[in-house]
Amino acid sequence: MRLTTRGRYAVTALLDLALQTSQQDSAVSLSDIAKRQSISISYLEQLFSKLRKRGLVTSIRGAAGGYYLAKPLDQIDVMSIISAVDESVNAMQCEGRGDCQGGTMCLTHDLWCALSNHVEQYLKNITLAQLLNMEHVQSVSDRQHSDALKDISIKDINTITLSTSEANPA
Repeated sequence: MRLTTRGRYAVTALLDLALQTSQQDSAVSLSDIAKRQSISISYLEQLFSKLRKRGLVTSIRGAAGGYYLAKPLDQIDVMSIISAVDESVNAMQCEGRGDCQGGTMCLTHDLWCALSNHVEQYLKNITLAQLLNMEHVQSVSDRQHSDALKDISIKDINTITLSTSEANPA
């Protein structure tokens, strides 16, 4: 079983969105999520396009634009997020077709099938609301938010310094 970055990033981005919307009333921009989670904004745009088509997020255009969750936190499960970006948690080499060994079923087919079903059921039973309440989520979010603010402050200082030196050339 292999969950690619697409599935991981989608879950991470929606958890970030859930955290931010629980702390503010405005839409959350993809650039803010990208900064906090160290994910390419173009990659997030692709993911959020799929998430929007599946009805998990809504978007608002304009200067104050961004994204909101389209459903309550307790109605968005992790498996729905993973499925929305065309991922699966299938541990079977044959992807369930039963042709894993030269066109026929292998000895361990039932084992990997049961594991896939178990993982899928587990992820269906974990919602964004539950993730928000996990032990380290809030402290990690606080650190990421603080780190993002530090980055902005350093860039602002550099911009002010540059602007001042441009105004008073030697």
